[in-house]
Amino acid sequence: MEHDFDVVIAGGGLNGPALGLALADAGLQVAVVDAAPARARAADAFDGRAYALALASVRLLMGIGLWPALADSAQPIRKVVATQARSTGEAGHFGLFFDSAEIEEGVLGQMLEDRFLYRALLEAMQSRLTHIPETQVTGQAADPGGVTARLSDGRSLRARLLVGADGRRSGVAERAGIARTGWDYGQTALVAALDQQIPHEGTAHQVFLPTGPLAVLPLRGDRSSIVWSLTRRQARAIAALSDADFLDVLAPHIGNITGRIGLAGPRFSYPLNLTLAQDYTAERVALIGDAAHGVHPIAGQGLNLGLRDVAALAECVVEAARLGEDIGFATTLDRYQGWRRFDSTALALGMDSVNRLFSNDNPLLRAARDLGMGAVNAVPALRRRFMRQAAGLTTQPMPRLLAGRPL
Repeated sequence: MEHDFDVVIAGGGLNGPALGLALADAGLQVAVVDAAPARARAADAFDGRAYALALASVRLLMGIGLWPALADSAQPIRKVVATQARSTGEAGHFGLFFDSAEIEEGVLGQMLEDRFLYRALLEAMQSRLTHIPETQVTGQAADPGGVTARLSDGRSLRARLLVGADGRRSGVAERAGIARTGWDYGQTALVAALDQQIPHEGTAHQVFLPTGPLAVLPLRGDRSSIVWSLTRRQARAIAALSDADFLDVLAPHIGNITGRIGLAGPRFSYPLNLTLAQDYTAERVALIGDAAHGVHPIAGQGLNLGLRDVAALAECVVEAARLGEDIGFATTLDRYQGWRRFDSTALALGMDSVNRLFSNDNPLLRAARDLGMGAVNAVPALRRRFMRQAAGLTTQPMPRLLAGRPL
């Protein structure tokens, strides 16, 4: 039976295009169906949205040919400092201090603004695969010979494999009968970009407050991106403040890190929850990114988890194609699911546990947390293990793209 494409990807955010480019470079015919137009995310204006890319994720972007154009826009993460503080802003006595000089691979990762990454993906899609903007996959039907994806513009596309990269409320997953599990954190993340007085020198800070974690992540030019997790009630109250009052509330928590601060872009907020697909595959269907696992933003691992999916699925599909196998057949998809589901679930639940452990002001737990962080910090081998894990270098087996090797 004839197919329009080898792979149709529903979702044009970040993970979908990255997978599409990896597959297209290996000779497959790929279409990315993107609900949004070539949107304002690719505009020149700075809005502060940014990602902490682990070193392994940077290697993937190198492997699909994007990093040379992005490197000058990125801010290397050279150090990570994690401390806990009381609601008064008083810091704990212990903390975790990670320095990239302790590992041979170099920097721990890179901070990159959304506008630069999305623009690079958008431009690459125009010449390397079929990009279908302002359209959604609204229906799908799988059979032994392939899968038919019905689009909102009335078209139908026939493919060997349909990939859901369409977010936490994935229509692809729902139509495939894939159930989800998860829970609400009762927290909201406030996101903003700041100008700061004290040079950050490439240091990322994670401050654990009783209401939730507060990340201060370095951007180029002594700016920082903050992700502040608060209870819903507190977040609503703080989000409603004027810009000046917002800064007055934030400053006591990070003033020792940043010095004087000012807003460098708009403020955003979004509710926090955990949602995990119970399966990553179904007949002729595979899920990646938030469609497979929507996680807490602590440690900034959401996009990195998605890019691990991209690397693993690309490798499974390309190997099957080179062997002359059906890339949408169960054996190919089972290998992908076996590779990714345990790792993703373990990391998601680990972040969930850290958030619950630190999002309180219990004096006994606070003392135990201080001692635990102090103990890790005192053992160089354990500290390096944590750093390599944060850099995405401990995944086993390591997909070729994440290891810096071609497909």
